[in-house]
Amino acid sequence: MSDTSLILTLSCEARPGIIAAVTGVIADLGGNITESAQYWDRTTDRFFLRIAFVGPVTVAPAELERALEPAVERFGMELQVTDATRPPRIIIMVSKFDHALLHLLYQIRVGWLHAEVAAIVSNHEDSRGIAEEAGLRFVHLPVTRDTKGEQEARLLELVEETGAEAVILARYMQVLSNDLAGRLSGRAINIHHSFLPAFKGAKPYHQAHERGVKLIGATAHYVNADLDEGPIIEQEVARVSHADTPDDLVAIGRDIESRVLARAVKLHLERRVMLSGNRTVVFGK
Repeated sequence: MSDTSLILTLSCEARPGIIAAVTGVIADLGGNITESAQYWDRTTDRFFLRIAFVGPVTVAPAELERALEPAVERFGMELQVTDATRPPRIIIMVSKFDHALLHLLYQIRVGWLHAEVAAIVSNHEDSRGIAEEAGLRFVHLPVTRDTKGEQEARLLELVEETGAEAVILARYMQVLSNDLAGRLSGRAINIHHSFLPAFKGAKPYHQAHERGVKLIGATAHYVNADLDEGPIIEQEVARVSHADTPDDLVAIGRDIESRVLARAVKLHLERRVMLSGNRTVVFGK
């Protein structure tokens, strides 16, 4: 019986022989491939590959990486190997709107999302009860303009302390500094409504209602220095009508935001998302 489940992802310049070099090593180690997906981005001439496989219990990520060293050097690969049996640790950040947080916790509880919540972090106390009820660590990190640097330093310490592999902004209503966004590059995921940049500020769904918008939605993306413009992971839209009230739009929007964020987190944690500049390559099932 196979006892190890690993996920390999890589990117490099597109050249013949990449897949053969990698799969040959996996076969030599006794691995059996369960999923394989690849993409050649002709605009950048970059090749992206994701392979999931099972193998003997003796095969560890470090062993596979050592065995692939000749291929990595030959093709100039950016390679990562992940133990898929271990639930990745995540930090969930939230302000006052808790719908996305609750949906993530539910999907983790029922096993659809394979993750371990290292902590729930908030600049408000509103979600403390949710964390305590779920038996999770709650960290209150209030922030003002004057204390932003100190607050973000404490967050980075928490990421380091817990070994969190991802920071999920589940309607965390604070803009990360450029420095923090850079330090969490490729690891911080945000969710926002689809009205940007048209309807900014308070009550965007009410603004949309006043303009007679017929489509609403949400976007999940990686955080970078450009506010709400990081590489997109997942999106969804829903059709609405003149008969929908502003409160209807808010309710529909909450539902979409929760689902889109959960799907983006799942894609990220399963190593199905690879960065290509300001775009993403997303290998779905």
